[in-house]
Amino acid sequence: MSSAPSDPTLERHFKGHRDNVTSVDFSCNMKQIATGSMDSSVMIWNMKPQMRAYRFDGHKDAVTSVQFSPSGHLVASASRDKTVRLWVPSLKAESTAFKAHTATVRSINFSADGQNLVTASDDKTIKVWTVHRQKFLFSLNQHINWVRCAKFSPDDRLIVSSSDDKTIKLWDKNSRECIHSFYEHAGYANHVDFHPSGTCIAAACTDNSVKVWDIRSHKMLQHYQVHSGVVNSLSFHPAGNFLITASSDSTMKILDLVEGKLLYTLHGHQGPVTCVAFSRTGEYFSSGGSDEQVMVWKSNFDCAEGIDDFRLQHKAAPSLQAVGSSTAQPPLTPSEHRSQACDPSEHANGQDSHTKSGSRSQSRATRSQTFGPLSSSSSSTHQTQTPGLPPHSPQVQAQSQASDGGVPPGLANTLEHIIGQLDILTQTVSILEQRLTLTEDKLKECLENQMEIGLHLQRREEA
Repeated sequence: MSSAPSDPTLERHFKGHRDNVTSVDFSCNMKQIATGSMDSSVMIWNMKPQMRAYRFDGHKDAVTSVQFSPSGHLVASASRDKTVRLWVPSLKAESTAFKAHTATVRSINFSADGQNLVTASDDKTIKVWTVHRQKFLFSLNQHINWVRCAKFSPDDRLIVSSSDDKTIKLWDKNSRECIHSFYEHAGYANHVDFHPSGTCIAAACTDNSVKVWDIRSHKMLQHYQVHSGVVNSLSFHPAGNFLITASSDSTMKILDLVEGKLLYTLHGHQGPVTCVAFSRTGEYFSSGGSDEQVMVWKSNFDCAEGIDDFRLQHKAAPSLQAVGSSTAQPPLTPSEHRSQACDPSEHANGQDSHTKSGSRSQSRATRSQTFGPLSSSSSSTHQTQTPGLPPHSPQVQAQSQASDGGVPPGLANTLEHIIGQLDILTQTVSILEQRLTLTEDKLKECLENQMEIGLHLQRREEA
């Protein structure tokens, strides 16, 4: 078992955005932080005191997502203006714009090798791009509502996406096929991400919950109900033992995935916390909120146990048993977690959150409970698999539905056929939208050329 971590401390906070902060990410060398905002700007903050911040203006509408490339040489941003842009964080220069989406781009994510980008959009598609050739590669088109988030797996073989259609989908990047769909009945997932080991995914949901699934067995491993508001974002600690969440209830929560319990509740933002991210080493994490502030916290975690230890505990820890496991559920045992209250006005840049108090008296102890294995009644949240049948065949769908609610096989087959037709229609509309976008660009180019020719002829006549 992992030893109890020390209290996280607020190290710095930045002010400069003029509207809600929507996204935050650390550079690989921990020298810079990139943030996006509803004020349409991308800002690069330097961790060294007295170093200036850079504001990049290029998007024409709200910036919804930002991320540093693995090398730290580029920053990618997504926007409500339907574009994706690449910036050089060391220079205040013009960015490169990628255009293929026909609606708001909600999220952006680099592959681990930095060669590709994956984006999620309100046009119901997920798109994959090549970074160096700056070219759109292909779309994934099975969601039937806005796609909120899309992320590569650590080995770049898979993509996970979440949508307002209340599904979370796993995709094979090479075959471009949907491998599995997880269904959310109470709400949709605002944010999804892979565990550093690549074996699990976590989702931040609008029903105030955080859920963790095993992508191999497709079973839910953990279900946390610790927030009193919508969960907007989450981030795994690089060691894989901890998960941090950000919520509209103005708090962040740090969860111990090995023990399956809540460790800390962090206060500081005045209003909803919209985004959160660990640094590449896990030594720090940063948060952004509707109060237009960016905060940087020191984790102070004892992470001697890494991902390998997580895998071992994954099988042994009661809190990580799969849904429907035959193992008897142990009684819930109370465990202490500390709630860290921090007032941003009390912290100058670089000042420790406990300096003024002179002690850890700001931490107040409350009681929480360890989250044990979920009951088998929750198994309807994942799709039942039948040996010898493909994951999405009508037979599998019919058996799963019959076991859950007694849906007749004939009706299940009809619904499956309708869903298939809707998928085809969605793909057709997506192709037409792409062609329309290309046509609009060509028309704009022709009009510009025509205007230039007209001006040239006018100058000749005047001469």
